[in-house]
Amino acid sequence: MTPYPSVSAVVPTRDRPELLRAAVRAIVAQDYPGPVEVVVVYDQSEPDPTLAELSAPDRPVRVITNARTPGLAGARNTGTLAASGELVAFCDDDDEWLPGKLRAQTEALAAVPGAEFVSCGIRVSYDGHTVERVLDRDSISLADLLRDRMTELHPSTFVIRAAALRDGFGLVDEEIPGSYAEDYEFLLRAARSAPLVNLRTPYVVVRWHKRSYFAQRWDTISEALQWLLDRYPEFASQPAGQARVTGQIAFARAASGDSRGAVRWARRTIRRNPREPRAYLALAVAGRVVRADTVLRTLHRRGRGI
Repeated sequence: MTPYPSVSAVVPTRDRPELLRAAVRAIVAQDYPGPVEVVVVYDQSEPDPTLAELSAPDRPVRVITNARTPGLAGARNTGTLAASGELVAFCDDDDEWLPGKLRAQTEALAAVPGAEFVSCGIRVSYDGHTVERVLDRDSISLADLLRDRMTELHPSTFVIRAAALRDGFGLVDEEIPGSYAEDYEFLLRAARSAPLVNLRTPYVVVRWHKRSYFAQRWDTISEALQWLLDRYPEFASQPAGQARVTGQIAFARAASGDSRGAVRWARRTIRRNPREPRAYLALAVAGRVVRADTVLRTLHRRGRGI
């Protein structure tokens, strides 16, 4: 790999034209000595060819459409397979890279022999509040990720060797129900291959939006998380991490109106880890003590999720 290798920034998008342009401008403006291309992948929406006007010298902006499974996973993979760079970086269409991101991450990746993947901290912006989330560690193992999802490891921070995506641990999984938690599964698979490099600096603004989860969406979340537990038997070696996921399933069942299912998963969670708060939040939602949306809004203001 050259000192400053070529980078392809893959930006999946759907119906966010203004935020998308801000994301692309921030990538094009990176103070990075190597070449950078931006690959915007339109998913289930009409592409805007005028985005190419945002190109700069050595910073072309390409516009393509998702040719794989509809959704975020398929769009990311479409962009990855179309990318020409030695490194592939992800950026969501509503997020924004901060100055210095690419230079710092490529230098950190080059400094660790055998490293394939580098991340960084984030600034979570939600409802007028901004919270910094930074991991106080330089390396992340599979065991670390089984214990904790680590919200700080956001897809918009990922920079990966293209060879690892095409010939190593592979592309984003397109079979996960509803594409929910596809980024977490991707992290687990990457960490199976080699520890992840991490920078203790927030280099990405991540925008969380207010949303209402309808019952069908919660059912999808529950199904996806159960799929994840089945796919990664290693969770059994980390009781607290397994309880975190089963607690999320319990909360999803409660939010969807399945009180019996919520209680069943909450009991399973408490058996694995009596201190897991998601179990008790699930029971509170199932018992109609508090609404699921209220819990989520409170957590999001603190830069956290369920």
